[in-house]
Amino acid sequence: MQLSQQETTVIKDLQTQEKSCVEKYRFYEKSAHDEQLKQLFHRIGDEEQEHFDSLGKLLKGEMPMVHAAETGTEGYSPSATYSSGDNSEEKKHDEFLCTDCIGTEKLVSSTYNNDLFRFAATGVRKLLNHIQTEEQNHAEMIFKYKTVNGMA
Repeated sequence: MQLSQQETTVIKDLQTQEKSCVEKYRFYEKSAHDEQLKQLFHRIGDEEQEHFDSLGKLLKGEMPMVHAAETGTEGYSPSATYSSGDNSEEKKHDEFLCTDCIGTEKLVSSTYNNDLFRFAATGVRKLLNHIQTEEQNHAEMIFKYKTVNGMA
């Protein structure tokens, strides 16, 4: 598979965005106070790394396999660590991390939505759509965490 110069530029931009997401989730994983939130950030960071790697394969002319989303967000049901009346600095810190990550996921998902139709190849569009769906799932999982912990 050969990409046009414009398509290559778009993929490189998306890959830069994914690298930033990986770095953010790794940093936030270390920064979070709640162990459950650390695990969530680790999981999402791993998925962002998969996105980065898939885009790298595209740049090499390879078509990565698009796997059906495992369970989406249905299999994710966090338990409460913080109570709704908890005003601790730890909770406020973790809430900030979550809110920031939801904003990032919205931006990333929107970028994929805008870039999706710049590609002629159906396989590339399917891959980008798959990644976009996973980005939306990330935001939903973080929102579920916020809700159960009285942060939303």
